[in-house]
Amino acid sequence: MFKLKNMNTESINLEFVTSREDFLEDDIDFTKNEVAEFLHEHLGRFGDPLEDIIDAIDYALSDEKGKGGFVLVLHDQDEIIGSVVINNTGMNGYIPENILVYIAVHDEYRGKGIGGNLIKETAKKCKGDIALHVEYDNPARKLYERSGFKSKYAEMRLKN
Repeated sequence: MFKLKNMNTESINLEFVTSREDFLEDDIDFTKNEVAEFLHEHLGRFGDPLEDIIDAIDYALSDEKGKGGFVLVLHDQDEIIGSVVINNTGMNGYIPENILVYIAVHDEYRGKGIGGNLIKETAKKCKGDIALHVEYDNPARKLYERSGFKSKYAEMRLKN
């Protein structure tokens, strides 16, 4: 499945998590909070507070009308080496159907093609277009551009 530079991929697995119950199954060796903590640690200065990451995961795994999405977790046995959180927007056309809220690769595994492979797997599993927010000085921006993302708008926010 994954073609990674200088890595044995035999023990690497990708979990596709679509509900809270998926984290309770015996074949998944990690919890929602462990995934959130992984993202918090490996997003570094480009991340959000842990509570916000947990909220995004909860949104992705919600079965409430207008919510949903999924979480991808790439792991080598019991060590998480990459993760993605996708939230459905409930829209299409003028706003993409999906937002890639978080993607992170373990610091020790960067430069091996994991990020690009996670984006490819994410695109396969999404129905519709995908948007993401990235800071201009984030080095991952190059990965997103290589993966086909285009900059359409500058985001502006009014905090109330």
